[in-house]
Amino acid sequence: MNIRRVKCKLLENIEELKSPIGYLNAGHPRYNTLFGRDSLISAWQMLKIDTSIARSTLETLARYQGKVLNPQAEEEPGKILHEYRFDSKSQKELPDWDFPYYGSVDSTPLFIILAGEYFKQTRNTERLLRIWNNIIASFMWIRRWGDLDNDGYVEYIKKNPHGLFHQGWKDGVNDHLKIQPPVAIVEVQGYIYAAYRTLAFLEKELDKYQATEIQIAPVSKSLKNKFNKDFWVKNQRYFALALNGEKRRKESVTSNPGHLLFTGIVAQNKMCPLVSRLFQSDLWTPYGIRTSSTQDAEFDPFSYHRGSVWPYDNWIICKGLQHLHFDLHANRIKKALLQTFRELGRIPEFYAVENNRIVDLTHKKVKANPLQAWSVAGLLDLIWED
Repeated sequence: MNIRRVKCKLLENIEELKSPIGYLNAGHPRYNTLFGRDSLISAWQMLKIDTSIARSTLETLARYQGKVLNPQAEEEPGKILHEYRFDSKSQKELPDWDFPYYGSVDSTPLFIILAGEYFKQTRNTERLLRIWNNIIASFMWIRRWGDLDNDGYVEYIKKNPHGLFHQGWKDGVNDHLKIQPPVAIVEVQGYIYAAYRTLAFLEKELDKYQATEIQIAPVSKSLKNKFNKDFWVKNQRYFALALNGEKRRKESVTSNPGHLLFTGIVAQNKMCPLVSRLFQSDLWTPYGIRTSSTQDAEFDPFSYHRGSVWPYDNWIICKGLQHLHFDLHANRIKKALLQTFRELGRIPEFYAVENNRIVDLTHKKVKANPLQAWSVAGLLDLIWED
């Protein structure tokens, strides 16, 4: 299958996932609705192709941005939602949640990041000014509600007893990551740093100096210095998965630190060791980087987050590699995802790799969505200019 045919198929998938007002639903047949994290990421991935998706995503999420304290929905002022199941039948599947449900720690910084990326791509000042107050509210959530103990990190702990236990991208209702809350997950600290830098950029571009009433540069510098000290595991020359509620490191080797590469938070002397670790044989496969190391005690290549391969996860790592000019490494990921599409005939939510062979999980016990927005849009972004 040539590149042109792959692009055409992926574009058809995008049309299937597009909502009537223009944002991308997270997936199909499951998650066929608005998500915070998923819709923001897929809109970012589509920026070179169709900027209207990002515009619709930002404006829709701004409309539902948190306004009050509602523990049942895990809503807080300025917080961007995790998920909104609009129809009553779908909501009944989760009777203990209020919708919109806000149990996500990364949607809010990603909202700021996408706003900045949208502006860089379009230079559309008018559209940015429409959601400027929402951007500032997102920043204020990070500072007031996201940082639970004023240590500079954003942590999560579920407010609804029936809500998501883990609220980063490797989310779930149970403690499958084995981390005592409040949890400061590694990639979110990078997202926060990127959000600070994005906001400083937008304040300058839109002539909105001192809109946040604090000096962003010292705050972001302090976060970077503290993060590179607290999360770095010297003997592994890699970043820990998280800090737990006692500020102890969860030192599992996972794909999560790869998300830091695009954010700017990684100290220069830690860049090459981080990149090198991602491509060691316990994480790297011919079809992309695993979510978790084969050396981990709970590794399972067929699990949702403890050993499978996610195209979205690989896309965001690849974007960081491209940004830092690790072009050979980035091309390895690009070729791996393209090979996945050619062998499976699609690019699903996730898949397994066992003995260097790909295993389609769309019909297995742990069911992968056959159509997932951030998988489709991620591959499309990587091959768009080919």
